[in-house]
Amino acid sequence: MLHITNLNEGVEVFKALGSELRIRIIGLLLENRDMNMNELAANLGITNGALTSHIKKLEEAGIVKVLTEHGGHGNQKICRVNVDKILVDITKEEAAKEQNVYNTEIPVGHYTNYEVYPTCGIATEKALIGVVDDPRYFAHPSRVNARIIWFSKGYVEYVIPNLLPGATKIDQITLAMEISSEAPGVNNDWPSDISFFLNDTKIGTWTSPGDFGEVRGIFTPDWWFPNWNQYGLLKMITINGKGTYLDGLKLSDVTIGQFQLDYKSTIRFRMQVLESARNVGGLTVFGSGFGNYNQDIKVRITYSPM
Repeated sequence: MLHITNLNEGVEVFKALGSELRIRIIGLLLENRDMNMNELAANLGITNGALTSHIKKLEEAGIVKVLTEHGGHGNQKICRVNVDKILVDITKEEAAKEQNVYNTEIPVGHYTNYEVYPTCGIATEKALIGVVDDPRYFAHPSRVNARIIWFSKGYVEYVIPNLLPGATKIDQITLAMEISSEAPGVNNDWPSDISFFLNDTKIGTWTSPGDFGEVRGIFTPDWWFPNWNQYGLLKMITINGKGTYLDGLKLSDVTIGQFQLDYKSTIRFRMQVLESARNVGGLTVFGSGFGNYNQDIKVRITYSPM
């Protein structure tokens, strides 16, 4: 997901989308997952030279990713859509609070509590930690270096660092993470009901459509196994005074005011696949060095004086 928080920030995106031909390029890539430059040019009825400038514009806006694929007949450039949603958030209320924002990022291995069940595993960007399907390795000291974790049911919980200035209260929390289901092997059609909790209060549930593995993730390392989880979807959860939202759509009526959080508060965030869920399809969390977004769990807290 591409999140635009003000109009100036979105200028390049708006320019990139302001062309009928570039919209057709995005449509073709969505239909075919990825295409090389020759295939795109042939489908559009234009030359490769004419196509290059349009792809560059989409790439600069973060909408399309261009990869170099090494084959037997030389290198070819592969294009794919790099976002699943574009969210434009330009409300005056949030713009006015920009000066009171605290940002942090939590590595996926820095969970403070967990309960996981096989199929499960944990890995750094260089190697597996222990062996797969053995929950004991979630307690291994090297888990703080993990860049990907996965399990079929259970939860992982993180303490969000709270380093706000004194005498301030929390008005909004936004979390962004790349996640997917966890199937034995991979299966793009493997729904999983993933629930989110803040300080033990359930703030909503999102159904992941699958465990994606048909192509390698953009940042997934070369040593990673081809029939394992490759990438997820970037999801953004926002909890504020009006409710809880997922990618800008209301997820629940739970508001930030119910928690009475301030600069002294402990803030715990949990992602869980409940055993009682309709779709018990597991959870994979992708950190930096894996997946399509090269990030850990990003946290943005808006605050104001008490």
